[in-house]
Amino acid sequence: MSWLQEYKSSLKLIEVEELFDLIFYRPLAFIFVKIIYSTNLTPNQITTLALIIGMIGGVVISFNTYSYLIIAAILLIIYDVLDCSDGQLARLKKNGTPAGRILDGVADYFVTISVYLGIGFGFANDSNNPVFYWVLLVLAGASNIVHAIALDYYRNRFLDYATNRESLLGDDLKEFEDEYKTLRAHGGNYFQLFILWIYLKYSNLQLKASKNSSETIQKKYDSKDFYKKNKTIMHLWTYIGPTSELTFIIFTALINRLDIYLIGMITFVNIYAIILFFVQHKIDGSTKLAEIK
Repeated sequence: MSWLQEYKSSLKLIEVEELFDLIFYRPLAFIFVKIIYSTNLTPNQITTLALIIGMIGGVVISFNTYSYLIIAAILLIIYDVLDCSDGQLARLKKNGTPAGRILDGVADYFVTISVYLGIGFGFANDSNNPVFYWVLLVLAGASNIVHAIALDYYRNRFLDYATNRESLLGDDLKEFEDEYKTLRAHGGNYFQLFILWIYLKYSNLQLKASKNSSETIQKKYDSKDFYKKNKTIMHLWTYIGPTSELTFIIFTALINRLDIYLIGMITFVNIYAIILFFVQHKIDGSTKLAEIK
């Protein structure tokens, strides 16, 4: 198998990948994966390393001098490369675990929080109007959370309908439950057990909340028509993804203008997300429904 074929097999479906991942982070991550492929490094160990480097990057941002912002930007680039590497290694070696997938998501949350706190204790506190910029930071953080939830929803929805994948609230939840039981029975890693326990509690709440939804009972849309009409807007949704927004932070750190990030998130990025929501609603209304057999 050629490197190009291996690289493609290490990716998710192209339509749900973020642009900066495809053109920058994942190619670098693939080179790293090829270098360490024959070692005993596991995807979970790479995730842990990425988490440490990303959180250090958040701490470094808090020093709020141009030289430290450059160092923080470099650390966050390394974090994003490693964050891509764990999944690519797991897909190539086929040694990923349910706990590892959850740990990867948890790492993203911890790094994002550390970066936002770094901006607050650094840039906001050092500004001429700390209260104003802390308010902007909170609003930008809330926007970041909403964007991540929206992308996660539409990405999973796209994968469910376009590829006829079983809903994540279905068989995949049982996979996580089985992993949790196996780890408990064999005295597994307590941190992984805790992560799985939290995820299962959260997922069961989601399942109860959506148990009457027709979309969790059967496929609502015709898969071919859904893919045709949603592949472009699915790609557009990825521009509000975590990698894109972290890259926005990295860019504004490199030019020493974190204020541009905060204002841009609250205005332009939110306007973009709202436009996408209305366009998505229109597309949904024109998509062919699946035939009920």
